[in-house]
Amino acid sequence: MRYITTRSVIAGTFAVGFLLAQEPKQESKPPDQELVLVPDIRETFAFVIAPASVQNGRGDIVNGLTPKDFELFDNGKLQSITEDVASHPISLVVAVQASANMDQLLRGIRKIGTLCNALILGEYGEMAVLSFDHRVQTLMDFTSDGDKVSDAFNKLKPGSSQSHLNDAAMAGVNKLRNRDKARRRILLVISESRDKGSIVGVRDVLTAAEFQNVVVYTVDVSHLLTSLTYHPDPPRPNGVPPEARLLPGGTVGTLTTDAQGAICCTPSMGDLSPIFPEIFTSVKGVFVSNPLEVYTKFTGGREYSYMTQNGLEQAISDIGQEIHSQYLLTYFPNNSDEGGYHQIELRVLKPLLKVTTRPGYWAAAKPK
Repeated sequence: MRYITTRSVIAGTFAVGFLLAQEPKQESKPPDQELVLVPDIRETFAFVIAPASVQNGRGDIVNGLTPKDFELFDNGKLQSITEDVASHPISLVVAVQASANMDQLLRGIRKIGTLCNALILGEYGEMAVLSFDHRVQTLMDFTSDGDKVSDAFNKLKPGSSQSHLNDAAMAGVNKLRNRDKARRRILLVISESRDKGSIVGVRDVLTAAEFQNVVVYTVDVSHLLTSLTYHPDPPRPNGVPPEARLLPGGTVGTLTTDAQGAICCTPSMGDLSPIFPEIFTSVKGVFVSNPLEVYTKFTGGREYSYMTQNGLEQAISDIGQEIHSQYLLTYFPNNSDEGGYHQIELRVLKPLLKVTTRPGYWAAAKPK
């Protein structure tokens, strides 16, 4: 027997919990990409799990704690917690930005397929691989075969100049939502921290991830790194000769003014979206400047970054170490009659330690 997640959908709210069940059954595979999430599951609410990572002042993972070393509050009410020691195999989706400016960096990313398989999945784990530019493509559906994982990463090729980060994150969540409920659902996004042209918004992705118990980890690709390694093709020459173009009075058309016009009118100079201030409060925000930060913060994951190949490999190693060192704290809410979003506050009682967990979950009101 093992613990499985259960959900209840009543009037648009979710209950997230766990029940004892027999061996999990494999569910049908989801479509290649779904941007609309329509859950339709009705089961009994049982208890909640809060994966917790604990670090000391140096950032090292802390092991050996017990439930007595934690205090957990659900909507401000102290809960009685235990630690779930059951085995929960991992379902992992890796989504990699494969836009044109990632051309040079993809060479290094192709090498980490075996690391993801060895350091993150663990025993009985499974992985799917997505790539995205203006499209979201499935390079490999869920498998535990290490050779297939390596082959999928080798298929990463640069595409267009767009990067539909939010669309890719939603596709990853949708792939995970149909995996067995006994599995831990993890989305790893390797990309720049900005979205260029997605159909769905951050709010939609985050809400879907919270509903489906998906924890998001990210490895941020530095904008500086992509700008230093990306060498776009020179612009095509204007077919209209300089002397035939309309220019301000007194200006003579030359090859120099032609080049200046091409530079000032490039699309990158017209993208003003980063200047807008964004506010994201709980799941009600609409616009954010860094979607990756929001996804990790509100699902209980972590954000990493890198500038070198060693830094990328270290980030993958750190993610694997954290996932396999987490405390799976569980509790039966003593306020299960409260419907809506439940905020989780977790404290570690030993000094100089920092704890991270999911910030909350959706629950349907329990009939009295």
